[in-house]
Formats: sequence, structure tokens, C-alpha cells
Amino acid sequence: MDKTINLIKLCVGAERVEDLIKWQKSARAKGPDGAPRHVTRMWPKREDALLNGGSIYWVFKGIVLARQRIVRLDEVLGGDGITRCGIVLDTEVFRTEAMPKRPFQGWRYLPVKDAPRDLPKGRAGQDHLPPQLLAALSEIGVR
Repeated sequence: MDKTINLIKLCVGAERVEDLIKWQKSARAKGPDGAPRHVTRMWPKREDALLNGGSIYWVFKGIVLARQRIVRLDEVLGGDGITRCGIVLDTEVFRTEAMPKRPFQGWRYLPVKDAPRDLPKGRAGQDHLPPQLLAALSEIGVR
């Protein structure tokens, strides 16, 4: 089994990476320690591999465009008394090569070998092309 594994998740309600960054700065997106987190019903069974350098890759309108390092997993007790998994994230958001991804529910594991590469830091903020065009360019090896 892989020593490191990632998650992939639809970034619901966000059209751009900037929307995710803005949301994560809000109080509603932060845990008690001030770190951004994503709360989910299911606890990952491969916790050790996730915490061994794994990231969550964010899908925006059918295209993976960013990732964040997973710091830890916290138990979160909901107002309904149900314990959920709080995926605590690093504040730094890395932009990635655009990679098409069909819709799915919840999160899925993403093997390291299948994850899109990070964009070079200097290029991360320069992409003003539509995500679908970026994905098409990536598929043919232009990016």
C-alpha cells in the first residue's frame, strides 16, 4: 500500500481558487485553532498515509486547479451530536496543473502518481485562461 495518499474533493460553491482562499479566511471555515478545515461525515481509513505528506486536491467546475497539505484530522462534534472528521489544512494553497475530473460525491483517494503537478510559483498567479482550456492544454502536454 502507498506510504502517502491524497484526497480529491469538489470545491462546492467556488468557481475559482480565489473563492476558496477567501472562504478559508472566514471564521466559518476555521477550527478552534484558527486553521482552515473541511468537515466531512466519513473518517478516512488511510489516515496514516494521508498524514504522511498527503494533500487535498480541489476540483472547481470539473477541473482540478489547486491543492492544500493536510495537517491533521480532528474529531468534530456537530450540533446534532454526530462526530465528524475535520480535515485540518495548511493555509497555503498551491495551484496545480489543470486536470479534468468528472463529478462525484464526497471525497475520494487520489494516488500520488495520479495527482497533477504544482505550477511553478511564478506562474501560479498568471493563468487567466478558462479552466477548461487549461485542462485541454494539459491533456495534450502543452502545460
